[in-house]
Amino acid sequence: MARTVGKMGWKIMAMAFAVPTGIAVRKSLDAAWRAARHNDPPRNPAAPGTDWGEALAWAAVSGVAVAAARLAAARGAAATWKSLTGTLPPGLEDPGTT
Repeated sequence: MARTVGKMGWKIMAMAFAVPTGIAVRKSLDAAWRAARHNDPPRNPAAPGTDWGEALAWAAVSGVAVAAARLAAARGAAATWKSLTGTLPPGLEDPGTT
């Protein structure tokens, strides 16, 4: 039972970090694209009317930014979990023990 509660608590905490991080990254990406390209980012890069270069640039930039944000949110949530509980979150192992 305690293990299930721990897993559920970890999922809630991870979500609490991921959602605002995702929103902030999306808004930052849009603003950076507008500043650099002087137009809105493509809303659907796969649409036939979107230029290939623009679609590829958006995919590359957003992919890197989203991956970095996901990592930052996960590490922040894990650090907070460890500071609150004294243990690593369920499913994570301490790199010093491998």
